Amino acid sequence: MDKNFLWGGATASYQCEGAWDVDEKAPSMWDVYLHENNLENGDVASDHYHHYEEDIRMMAEGGQNSYRFSLSWPRIIKNKNGDVNQKGLDFYHGILDACEKYGIEPFVTLYHWDLPQYWEETGGWLNHEVCGAFEHYAKVCYEAFGDKIRNWTTFNEPKWFVVNGYMIGNYPPGLQDPQKTMIAAYNVMYASALGVRVFRAGNYPGQIGIVHSYTPVNGVDDSIETKIAMRYADNYCNNWILDTAALGEFPIDLISVLAKDYDISFISTKELEIIKENTVDFIGLNYYSRTLVKPYTGGETQLSFNHTGKKGESKVLIKNWFEQVKDPNNETTEWDTEIYPKGLEDGLIEAYQRYHLPIYVTENGVGVREDVTVDEVKDEYRISFMNDHINAIMNAQDAGCDIRGYYAWSSFDLYSWKNGCEKRYGLVAVDFENGQTRAPKASYHWFKDVIASQGELIKRRNFN
Repeated sequence: MDKNFLWGGATASYQCEGAWDVDEKAPSMWDVYLHENNLENGDVASDHYHHYEEDIRMMAEGGQNSYRFSLSWPRIIKNKNGDVNQKGLDFYHGILDACEKYGIEPFVTLYHWDLPQYWEETGGWLNHEVCGAFEHYAKVCYEAFGDKIRNWTTFNEPKWFVVNGYMIGNYPPGLQDPQKTMIAAYNVMYASALGVRVFRAGNYPGQIGIVHSYTPVNGVDDSIETKIAMRYADNYCNNWILDTAALGEFPIDLISVLAKDYDISFISTKELEIIKENTVDFIGLNYYSRTLVKPYTGGETQLSFNHTGKKGESKVLIKNWFEQVKDPNNETTEWDTEIYPKGLEDGLIEAYQRYHLPIYVTENGVGVREDVTVDEVKDEYRISFMNDHINAIMNAQDAGCDIRGYYAWSSFDLYSWKNGCEKRYGLVAVDFENGQTRAPKASYHWFKDVIASQGELIKRRNFN
């Protein structure tokens, strides 16, 4: 690996900070949704709000040179008028100063799903005004932190929060409406372009990108029917984010197909020009697994995901488009996620050849139930998982891909959205029940040694 390669872990504001109503923070849509539905919430989570110095020190002691985290819009902007909460800015200045103190490069996301409730009440991402509000929020952040941050991203995983929130209905706002899904998707990608535009207009230092929940698409065979299904799946899973952010254009075949059944009059020619003119400097790819598909064979659209950790609850079928299938030869987690490092290697090569932009692997990890009351969690399964996926990155680099960083999800155990706190991803164990104590897992020490060797300790193999 290059000596400038970024090695780190990643978190998200709602999933780790806690302090949900502290220091004049406004409620987020997740605060309200989880409270109203009596679901396990992130009110305390990992209490990073009060432990960030300890957490960042542990990152440095673990050899990491970067920390990917997100800012909380409702912690920074008080209301729809755009008034700034100085206490929120002060909190993030504290994190950034701790990063500088310990030699950690911050890699910062503006939006990791926690929309302010005051905007959700007006329609959330269905309300076009939210795009301008995001632009204002972004500018506030650039002005406040621009001298401390060199790597920015506008959004984390637009596909995931849009589809789950507006199509599947298992995330807030809990809708199941294809037309509204399209509107929300368009508004998010337009808002992202506005975030890029105001960054460039301000001549802030550094670079700006977007982070995508990347699932490279494979087919069950080489038939023309499967290739058509793969294109549908790729447009659904990847292209409407990456093509739009990196190339400045929504996939025209996707728009053409949707226009047959849905109203696309919300798309503005002027706004498409703004999207075209404000593409990203790099792409961040969160990789957990691929999407393996076969041609559509019948039935209504089904979109369901496993939040219980009981295998067999996931199903993805889009009527007339494609069906996702499982490869029986590959291992899956209790949450139905296929473990397939070759998908990362192939996907990195595919993305680099398509976009010719620098790539960061901004999330990669495995979630499991763990007993953290032991002296040290012996997470050999996580070490094996990380080894094979870092190996995949190195193979892609060998093939000529410009990959500049790897972030384990997650830096420490945190709240995993509707999976609660039992689904643990951290390199550091957090005892949520007993004083939020931190303890490095075996993977933390292994990762430190890998970083010190600049990847030379990775057990290499050819996945082909």
